[in-house]
Amino acid sequence: MSEGQRKSKYSATRRLHLKSKLLKKAASMLVAESEEKKREKERVVNECYPPLKLSGLSVQELQDLCKDLHRKIDVVDEARYDMEMKVDKNEKEIQSLNQKIIDLKGVKRPNLKRVKKTTDDMLGACTDNSKLMKADFKVNLKTVKKEDEKREEVTDWRKNVEAMSGMEGRKKLFNAGQ
Repeated sequence: MSEGQRKSKYSATRRLHLKSKLLKKAASMLVAESEEKKREKERVVNECYPPLKLSGLSVQELQDLCKDLHRKIDVVDEARYDMEMKVDKNEKEIQSLNQKIIDLKGVKRPNLKRVKKTTDDMLGACTDNSKLMKADFKVNLKTVKKEDEKREEVTDWRKNVEAMSGMEGRKKLFNAGQ
């Protein structure tokens, strides 16, 4: 027999029976652990804060005891409030960092394809022998010639009339006719 087809030492019913026993044992251990935690908590509370002895105290002593308890409650309440604010601040920071992580994961860079870099390599991929000659791509570009057309400036006609009036205007016309 190969290792993949090895028979188990226990039958299915035996394994089920062992599994149920293990689960029962684990459940009883959890119950015992929770009871132990309760007892430990009561012990620590009784050790730190002994029970109050109110019998035989005068009214003034009871008032002093109440004031003292109120001061202790205020101190504990301030500490609790500070802890809550720290927890809230940390939770907000964790949430913002998680959002940044999600934003960074959301942008996926596409897989880049390998591109041949030189013209010789690009032409080497072609099978046509006429294209295997070294190519100069600048030769194949169209040349564009800029034609400088002389455009007559469009000017105000009143200036033109004033320039042609008088002797200077007639002289220009005379010179232009020759």
